[in-house]
Amino acid sequence: MFGYTVPLYTKLSPSDLSIYRRYYCETCHQLRSEYGIMSTSAVNYDMTFNTIIMNSFLNDVPYFEGTGNSILCVLKKPKADSGLFRKMAAYTVLLTKWELVDDSFDKPSLKSNAASLVLGRAISKAERSYPEYDEAVGNGFEELRKMEDSKCKDAVLMGEAFGRSLSYALSNMAGEKAGKDLEGLFTHLSASVYLMDAIDDLDQDYLDGTYNPLLASGKPFRNKMQFIEDNLYELSDSLNKVIGSLQRSYSAIRDMMAFDVGISDNIVYYGIPESAKRVLTGSSEAKASIKNAFEGRKKRNALY
Repeated sequence: MFGYTVPLYTKLSPSDLSIYRRYYCETCHQLRSEYGIMSTSAVNYDMTFNTIIMNSFLNDVPYFEGTGNSILCVLKKPKADSGLFRKMAAYTVLLTKWELVDDSFDKPSLKSNAASLVLGRAISKAERSYPEYDEAVGNGFEELRKMEDSKCKDAVLMGEAFGRSLSYALSNMAGEKAGKDLEGLFTHLSASVYLMDAIDDLDQDYLDGTYNPLLASGKPFRNKMQFIEDNLYELSDSLNKVIGSLQRSYSAIRDMMAFDVGISDNIVYYGIPESAKRVLTGSSEAKASIKNAFEGRKKRNALY
């Protein structure tokens, strides 16, 4: 799995770690069941966190069995018979689709094109099943593209604009329980991930010539670590502010969550700040990109 929305395992209780394992395994099983085994390459920490939040907020499936850890684990059937989990699987596939489309604009590659081809049937099924989610995610990437064309230099602003489109689909799943605090949570989460991604990818974006709002700022650039050192206060301040906004939105919905709050507390208050720290120290290897998973540009984090 890959992503920045990861628990801090040293702060997780054994029971919460067991629950978390069940969630990310179930995310994988739902993808395989609905969209085929190749779709499981899209599993990531960020979507696992979204599923935990949505499941607890909607009180959808209070308990489902785990599948254990084995080489053939991916072939096992889902344990949660849940419309929400199936929607989250479709949303994951559609987010992957648009990420690959966006990559084709930035820097097409044979492996990225191969990923699109391999996932073609899964993507087509998700498009047919949930066209409203497909449109919402596509609008988010279109908004990002417009901001890139206008040479926007504010990574947080771009992340929030993208996040508002993504939060539409997730709020749609929440139905009448959706509100500004839930939307704010996913908007600020997207902004946090976008900013960390922008920092994490400075060297690669510079070499590839792809757009990065931090590079567009016009500040001198020699390499990522020198850029971070030269702009540490500004980058730290931006990360602290956007993660603080995420934590405030989470606090506003926390009392409405029915279960598994210990896991989400850990991710929001420990895991995401730790990811930001790793990004600023240059030790992050968790970029949330399926293209990078195919290309091997970044290592996946192992939960076991």
